[in-house]
Amino acid sequence: MDQVNGSVVTEFVLLGLTQSLGMQFLLFLFFSILYLGIILGNLFIVFTVIFDSHLHTPMYVLLANLSLIDLALSSTTVPRMISDLFSDCQIISFHNCMLQMFFIHVTGGVEMMLLIAMAYDRYIAICKPLHYLTIMNSKMCMFLVVAAWITGVTHAVSQFVFVINLPFCGPNNVGSFYCDFPRVIKLACTDTYKLEFVVTANSGFISMGTFFLLIISYIFILITVRQHSSKHLSKAFFTLSAHITVVFLFFLPCMFLYVWPFPTKSLDTFFAIVDFVITPVLNPAIYTLRNRDMKVVMTRLSQQLVNFREVT
Repeated sequence: MDQVNGSVVTEFVLLGLTQSLGMQFLLFLFFSILYLGIILGNLFIVFTVIFDSHLHTPMYVLLANLSLIDLALSSTTVPRMISDLFSDCQIISFHNCMLQMFFIHVTGGVEMMLLIAMAYDRYIAICKPLHYLTIMNSKMCMFLVVAAWITGVTHAVSQFVFVINLPFCGPNNVGSFYCDFPRVIKLACTDTYKLEFVVTANSGFISMGTFFLLIISYIFILITVRQHSSKHLSKAFFTLSAHITVVFLFFLPCMFLYVWPFPTKSLDTFFAIVDFVITPVLNPAIYTLRNRDMKVVMTRLSQQLVNFREVT
């Protein structure tokens, strides 16, 4: 790799979360439990949507894809973060650092587009219920999922092609527990001001614009419902509250990480942990506990499990 891109640096140094042995054990337990919750919670949604025919609708297909992306996004950083807790020197190779950055932005871009697709689905379902089955058919659902993946890959590649060819010949301390474009770019042995602006515009401003677009769209849906029937407003708000919560959990840390990068190491670490750990573990809980259909399916599955135990 060094000969290919003229780089001297073959590995990067990551930042440990803590040097206290007691805190390391607490964080190991904390993150291990949360990561297990991320795996089980998101896979539960995926397999429930796949095997329960009542959930073979665009809303739940998009939700299953969101759960897969949450699991993938978390897996780009959390397993390594856990394994590095007891390591004296957190080292990541040049190749692995580049791959980590690439997949973070692929999964992040896909999740961003899936949230837009889910907002569009709710708009059609609430504001145009008579046309829902016509507009949100299987072809449209497939188109939205494919478009999300194309956008995510394009978003990552548009930054990756510039970073992979930068010369790295000096400092190699990333200053965080994971690799990301803004931090790695600053380690390059060249003027990267224009590239830093491109990354900020690509990740930061797009995140900010998408966030406000989604919030405005949800407000528009609520206003539309109120104009037609005020008695249905509370029901619509209850339905959208889960989506709004997920949007806030995902986009607010992104905006701080890319529009206002590294205010302090502790704050930067906090927002990164929210994006990679807290949001992926809360999303399944939000969508299952605040969704009537999912609660019905969970009740039915638990009854089937009880009946199976009684038979055996």
